[in-house]
Amino acid sequence: MKAEQNEDVSIQISEIEALDRAACLDRWRETFGRSPPKYLSPQFMKRVLIWETQNRALGGVSVKTTRRLKQIAAGKTLTTTAKPGSQLVREWNGRTYQVEVVEGGYVMDGKTWRSLSAIAQYITGAHWSGPRFFGVQ
Repeated sequence: MKAEQNEDVSIQISEIEALDRAACLDRWRETFGRSPPKYLSPQFMKRVLIWETQNRALGGVSVKTTRRLKQIAAGKTLTTTAKPGSQLVREWNGRTYQVEVVEGGYVMDGKTWRSLSAIAQYITGAHWSGPRFFGVQ
């Protein structure tokens, strides 16, 4: 960020910090084109306005990050895939289990498994989500 732009953002932040409730409401409408949700405190409105000021000055959040945040907010699980060669480690009832990710499956104690859920069930004796059990989801 250029020094001028940095100074401008600092000035805008100082202005926002000095706003009273009525001025916060006006600034919110000016910034977002609508009134804020009811019952927001001036302190919270100031934080959002400061964040938005910085966001606009720095170029905002990437499309990929925005998409992931929307998925999280919607309660959708984001899966993470472990790559072949990765080692997954989980301690269960005092024993440490190591699983190696291989092409097309997983290897634990010299045995090849098709799914992490099968390994988790073998370890615990109960049905588990394997990715969740090993912390890759």
